[in-house]
Amino acid sequence: MRAFLFTIVAVLVLSACSSVKRNQKFIAEGDYDRAIDLAVKKLQKDKYADKNDEHIILLEEAYKKAVSENTRRINFLKKSNEPNKSRSIYYLYKKLEDRQFQIRPLLPLYSNSLGRNVNFKFQDYSNEIIAAKQAYVADLYNEALRLKNNNTIEDYRESYYLLCDIDELHPNYREVNSLLEETRFLGTDFIFVSLNNRTNQVIPFRMERELLDFNTYGLNNFWTEFHSKRENGIDYNYAIVLNLRNIGISPERVSEREERRSQRIKDGWEYKKDRNGNFVLDENGDKIKIDKYKTVSARMFITTQVKSVLVAGDVVYRDLLNNQNINSYPLSSEFVFENVFATFRGDRGALTNEDLRFIQNRFVPFPTNEQMVLDAGEDIKIRLKEILKNNF
Repeated sequence: MRAFLFTIVAVLVLSACSSVKRNQKFIAEGDYDRAIDLAVKKLQKDKYADKNDEHIILLEEAYKKAVSENTRRINFLKKSNEPNKSRSIYYLYKKLEDRQFQIRPLLPLYSNSLGRNVNFKFQDYSNEIIAAKQAYVADLYNEALRLKNNNTIEDYRESYYLLCDIDELHPNYREVNSLLEETRFLGTDFIFVSLNNRTNQVIPFRMERELLDFNTYGLNNFWTEFHSKRENGIDYNYAIVLNLRNIGISPERVSEREERRSQRIKDGWEYKKDRNGNFVLDENGDKIKIDKYKTVSARMFITTQVKSVLVAGDVVYRDLLNNQNINSYPLSSEFVFENVFATFRGDRGALTNEDLRFIQNRFVPFPTNEQMVLDAGEDIKIRLKEILKNNF
């Protein structure tokens, strides 16, 4: 039992030593906040434990060095002309404040080695944070307006994201809400989708409606919208043109064929006999039974109904601003209706499993041409979605 307790104590001591060495390493490398995080986690468990005394001392050292480093950096940035310095200054002040919030619940912290409470110089950074935030938000706002005035899709989007940052830092700042709506609209690619029927045949209205119902495609994203009807006030940059060039429908075909089946099947049993006609006995003296087999046959009369439709065309991706095609993709779909049914004469035992399925079927009316085209349209829609997903 003593040996077991000694082992536990040894493990705890080694663990404490290991964490102290890691903290010393963090401080030596200038990674002060990581050292603070580790020390705080240890002290939150038990700040009075003797094993954590070194963490108390290291926390004091890391805090002083972190504050000194942040303060020097802030003073330098205030004198410099570095771009985005307002952002750095704001977040440095936030870091100074957050670090105090992190440590304050642990106070007071007494170090047995030092024989005193460790000292953390806290100060109120609220005025500095407010001023830094105002400067940062103002810089963001000016940059957002500059980008917006560049009048390019990319800059509208970048302006939008900066305005989002402003709205998070300072809700209702100036006219940010209206600017968010404006840059979102200006940064969106509106794509007009149309369908051209060049087949010299009437296509079902339902097929056209479903192909152009882009709400069901799930393709709209934050910066891209597909419209099948032009809307006032929108300049469409791109267009997707679905050209249906051919619809070929085969005649209704019915074919019949006859096939023969034969099968060797079990037909009861009999006693086994030797060459002399004597019954063969097992080790217990009982007569041995063996299965009897016979060959059965049947004739299958198989009828196949077939009708097919091929819808072919292409998808053209156009740049409307420059009035030119960017790319073109072939698009086709074949839908085949097939029904197989059968009757038979002879012994049912000669039939295969597939034969048994066929004899359960019956003749069904052929689908109309319109229904065939609609069925092919479902596949066309799937293929069109894949093309659009790969290009937008």
